Amino acid sequence: MDGKKIGLNLLIVGMALGTTWAIRGQFGHEQGAAWAGGVGALCTLLIARREDWNAKMFKATLAAAIGWGLGGMMSYGVVVGYGNGVDFVNVYYGLTMLFVIGGLYGFLGGGLFGLALASSTDRPVEWLDLAAKLVAGGIIVYFFLIYQLEWFMTPPRSELWAACLGMGLALTWYLLHHHQHAALRVAVFAGLGAGFGFAFGNFLQVLGKQTDIAFNFWNVMEYSLGFFGGLGMAYGTYTSEWEKSESDNHWNSHFWAFLFLCLLIPLVIWQESFTTKRLNEIAERLEVSSFAFAVQTLVGLGVVLTTIAAGWYFFKRKDPAVSFSQQDATLFFRGYFLVYILFSLLLTGAFLSGYRIEQYLYLVNYAIVLFLISRSEPYFNPQAPQPAKWGRLLFIMLAILAICALIAMNTHEAFEGMQRRYEF
Repeated sequence: MDGKKIGLNLLIVGMALGTTWAIRGQFGHEQGAAWAGGVGALCTLLIARREDWNAKMFKATLAAAIGWGLGGMMSYGVVVGYGNGVDFVNVYYGLTMLFVIGGLYGFLGGGLFGLALASSTDRPVEWLDLAAKLVAGGIIVYFFLIYQLEWFMTPPRSELWAACLGMGLALTWYLLHHHQHAALRVAVFAGLGAGFGFAFGNFLQVLGKQTDIAFNFWNVMEYSLGFFGGLGMAYGTYTSEWEKSESDNHWNSHFWAFLFLCLLIPLVIWQESFTTKRLNEIAERLEVSSFAFAVQTLVGLGVVLTTIAAGWYFFKRKDPAVSFSQQDATLFFRGYFLVYILFSLLLTGAFLSGYRIEQYLYLVNYAIVLFLISRSEPYFNPQAPQPAKWGRLLFIMLAILAICALIAMNTHEAFEGMQRRYEF
């Protein structure tokens, strides 16, 4: 029975983060990843049903959003092309490098999320100190690996994966130095899950291309990253030992996190993604007029008005000290998740045409997630950190990816999008 409980909980978080990461493919970059990571964190909190975690839902969601969003600076388009190759060295190289990139997404997102959960008035996280260490680590490792050693992963594209690696190393040092073992466990499993999910998703994408099914198989790869990353983040959270934490509950500290999540991230996506050029291209495909102006206006006004309405609901109390209930967390999760789906439907024009079938699958996933959450039960099974087992799990994952590389390279001839890192 306990196995079913935690299995269901992991599935729910995996579906939530998988769906939003697939949506993130429409927007890209840091802002798209941040929104997806925030939804995954919210889902994890919602299932846990802990009053102390609900009380800091905005701050914990923001921490996860920043962590998952940091990885958005990494380039991986060419790396995906390596995985589409026809020889083992290039294909396995592509899969393992996707494992690294996905792992950095998950490690940073899971680690910062775990720190937010562990932070309390008695043992607060020194966020400014941590931010300085992340920046320093990113600069130092990037300079050393890229400028000095010239260890290029994806030439001629950006090599900012090295900066993310430096931030990951700095975060590891911080977690160990401050004995934040629970947060470290979340970071490790989120990293392993997202890394495996990204690489395995590339394998699924290659297989999907060999079929005659008219489907966006790039989206399958994105969903896989989020799904396995969500599994890992949830597993790390629900199998760690957490003390009951009380954090600053002055509305000021929550309100700024709320604005970042509900106003800044959506407005950046609106400004970067809902461009006139992009919307006009979609309008031509759909053979409609005035599409760009209508969508830009609807989304821009919608973001502002929704933020005002949500802000009034969550912060209408006159008491400067605020706390949030399970009902508040449920409402925020449902709304934050749904608005992201609506953004995707509007940007792709899927609300007018059925040419993008995967867009409707997002709504199906949303309905399933809400249904399953209502039947979930909180379950925790604290376990001590076991680095030796983490190492064995890493080895098993890399072995599975080697098998995937052997299968993938023998399923097709050279096709468009294939890249070669090494020539023979």
